[in-house]
Amino acid sequence: MTGVDAPAPVRVLSVAGSDSGGGAGVQADLRTATALGAHAMTVVTAVTAQNSHGVHGTWELPPDAVRAQFRAVVDDIGAQAVKTGMLGSAEMAGTVADLLRDVAVPVVVDPVGVSSHGEALLHEDATAVVRDRLLPLATVVTPNLDEVERLTGVVVTDEDGMRAAARAVLALGPRWVLVKGGHLPAADAPDLLSDGRTDHWFRAPRHPGAHTHGTGCTLATALATHLALGRPVPEAAALAKAFVTAAIAAGYPLGTGTGPVNPAFRTRGGGG
Repeated sequence: MTGVDAPAPVRVLSVAGSDSGGGAGVQADLRTATALGAHAMTVVTAVTAQNSHGVHGTWELPPDAVRAQFRAVVDDIGAQAVKTGMLGSAEMAGTVADLLRDVAVPVVVDPVGVSSHGEALLHEDATAVVRDRLLPLATVVTPNLDEVERLTGVVVTDEDGMRAAARAVLALGPRWVLVKGGHLPAADAPDLLSDGRTDHWFRAPRHPGAHTHGTGCTLATALATHLALGRPVPEAAALAKAFVTAAIAAGYPLGTGTGPVNPAFRTRGGGG
């Protein structure tokens, strides 16, 4: 008896570091894209020794290994969207920028500067490479307020500052920016999506739970997945915001520190 192949789901490629604790990095990206119905693939840029208390070590992969992973996946399987996360060094950021230069699918850049525990994940000399070579390739860039300051020098203390931040980031070349305002002392965790012509505000109530590891990775990958599914940027961003809000609400404890958000909150026994 001959079976009939099911149609392949959309493919989403994560170019990011590995989190040994499973809460962020490519592990969070895999879980998020899978939860949203995509086939998730990875190009690992670095390996981290990481748990609920922080990052205890990082080891960057050779650029040749990153290029080989990328070519193996893209040249055979293909991708409908790419998301970038931890890049680490200037050499790695340049390698990834070169790989994405001719990619004709949406690219979501999460310009990861530090881990959620405060450890540096982007070297100082790499910031200029991300700013000058990677951001102009981005369909959407998703900086938090610390990353905005690092990329542009703009310090944000309120929602008017988020508008100024959006303009400053857009001047670096991405088509859209999603400025994440979760670090503001606002009750509704505002995010601002802008293309320089139209602003879209997304708000969600804060959840009192302490388990927020992987929030940025989950949001960026959810956004990339919805773009891969063909949704326009504002709709994709709204759906990604709703998804990460639910994942935060379903966050659970692991170890004795900060636990992860839960991208599998829709599944029975998903931890939420």
